[in-house]
Order: sequence, then structure tokens, then C-alpha cells
Amino acid sequence: MRSSKSRSRNKSGRNNRSMGNIVNRVFDSSGPEGKVRGTPQQIIDKYNQLARDAQLAGDRVLTENFQQHAEHYLRLLATAQKEQEQRREEQERQNRERQAERDRERAKRQEREANSGGDASDAPQPDVVEAGSEESGLVETPETKKSEKPKRSRKPKPKKDQGEGKSEEPPKAEGGDGAPEAAE
Repeated sequence: MRSSKSRSRNKSGRNNRSMGNIVNRVFDSSGPEGKVRGTPQQIIDKYNQLARDAQLAGDRVLTENFQQHAEHYLRLLATAQKEQEQRREEQERQNRERQAERDRERAKRQEREANSGGDASDAPQPDVVEAGSEESGLVETPETKKSEKPKRSRKPKPKKDQGEGKSEEPPKAEGGDGAPEAAE
């Protein structure tokens, strides 16, 4: 059970907060024959029942009094339900706007994909770099090796002293082992 301090009410039993959650809030109503406690709909039903009982008893003043109390809570409930409906409509409007934005973005993305053709042959192709090229930065693999071609024979370097015979040092190859220097 809630303490009376947790509910903020003024003397008429109205809640001082927004009307939003009034539909399910419990009120204490001080009517002509004592307190009536419940949600607005329960209080309306109770006052309508008390008004019928008073009418059957022939008390027109008491009947009118109960009807007025019921009408008060009926108006309170109608206002709260109207606010709830407005909030629900606003939420739906925002949801529709968000969905429309997502649909526009999806259409733009699909249009871009359609314009690019989706065909890899139409896409810009990278420049072809020779496998042995110094600027490629790639390592030669067996798949990229060219078929073996006969190697050109190299002409020996002219000897410094042609008249004295053979030089003691054989001519050096560029790599030191007869192979061309590797690219760094």
C-alpha cells in the first residue's frame, strides 16, 4: 500500500502532475456519503451506481450530487485519455518520419549500387605493375614467375691490361655470385 505522502494531490483530489498517467492512478474522492477510492474509471462507476441508488430511493438532490461527482472524474479521465492519444499519435508520427528517412537512405544506397553497375569489369581497375619492377614492393611467387627464357650471354668487361696477359682477379659480376643484384 502506498503512503499518502507519495501522492501529490490538492484539496479537490486532483493530481498536481501531468495528466499522462492519471488513467491508472488511484484517487481518494470525498463524496456526499464519504470517501470513494480508486482509479478514475472505478470512481466514475461507483458514483454512477450511488446515483442510481439515490434515484431509486427518490432523492433527486443526492442523485444530482453523485452525477456531478461522476462527471468530474469523467472529464478528468477524458482529458488524460486525450493527452495519451496525442502522445501516441506524436510517437507514431516520429516513427513514420524515422522510417521514411531510413527508406530514403536505403533507396540512395541502392541507386548508388545500381549506378556502379555491381559489375567488377566496369569498376576502375588498378594499374598493372610488373612483378620484377623495383617499385612494386611485391615478392615474386612461382605463379607470377615468367616462363624460363634463354638467358643472354654477357660480354666480359674489357681487361685493363690486355698486353700483359690474364689478370690475377677474374672479372667480378655485379652481384658477386654471377647473378644480377637484387632490388632493394
